[in-house]
Amino acid sequence: MRETHNQTNVTKQLTRLMNAFINITPAELAADHRDRDLAALYRESGIAEVFDKLDRELVGLAPVKSRIREIAALLLVDKARNAVGLNAGSPSLHMCFTGNPGTGKTTVAMRMADILHRLGYTRSNHLVAVTRDDLVGQYIGHTAPKTKEVLKKAMGGVLFIDEAYYLFRPENERDYGQEAIEILLQVMENQRDDLVVILAGYKNRMDTFFRSNPGMASRVAHHLDFPDYSTDELLRIAQLLIAQMDYRFDETSLATMREYIALRLQQPNFANARSIRNALDRARLRQANRLFIDAGNNAAPAREELMLIAAQDIRASRVFRGGLDGEGTK
Repeated sequence: MRETHNQTNVTKQLTRLMNAFINITPAELAADHRDRDLAALYRESGIAEVFDKLDRELVGLAPVKSRIREIAALLLVDKARNAVGLNAGSPSLHMCFTGNPGTGKTTVAMRMADILHRLGYTRSNHLVAVTRDDLVGQYIGHTAPKTKEVLKKAMGGVLFIDEAYYLFRPENERDYGQEAIEILLQVMENQRDDLVVILAGYKNRMDTFFRSNPGMASRVAHHLDFPDYSTDELLRIAQLLIAQMDYRFDETSLATMREYIALRLQQPNFANARSIRNALDRARLRQANRLFIDAGNNAAPAREELMLIAAQDIRASRVFRGGLDGEGTK
């Protein structure tokens, strides 16, 4: 008798499922399939455009770009899983970017903000970049409102904290950075669905920061290390930068720029792409001065002359004489 009763219940359940399936419209079926189609989700999100922009803007950084794609893939698969009733909970998206200056951390953070928004994990596509001075006050009662105001601006998007280790200064017992950290920890845990925090800085200092703040370390799931650029990559960066400004190298000046990079890499305070950009700005100044001096003897310079960064504009740098090119003295 019990078996017959169970069979009757099973039959009723199957009948309800069949009726529900029969009542699904073709449009609903198509929508359900589309929600589970990873290729369609990828196309519709537009994140391929973001990856293309990232490749155009930043030379090299293969491990970083690979990790960003892995995070995007995880989020896409999560959307497909949610469409069929599978739910692993909201992923932790707080990140740490470590590396030397000029390795592209801020640019990647901006592209990450774009990806998260396109995939529906943030309400708006905006990034708020701050340092310790924007979060920590100078007297009692000043830090909390400063930190909360920054968090209010960043909510719904991404908060990028550069040189985050400066928030923690144990050598100064009257420092208010710990108060900012405690507020950040609460928001990172309780409002992680509405804010992604990216901490950035030198790797060794960030490691020390996390050891001193285990609560922060436990909330950061993704650690991306940004490597220094090679000579070839830095030369390619130089070519991209001057092309964006409608300048160009010729064969001789390109070889001179490579020589400059090799020398500059051996000197202190090198900041990767940032130092290359500074060097090009100084080369542009020298080119402009050269053309201005020549203006008294020649007719108006041709378009090609206005565009060319010549070898002499680069070789005039103090780097070729053992000094630092406008970034300090030796």
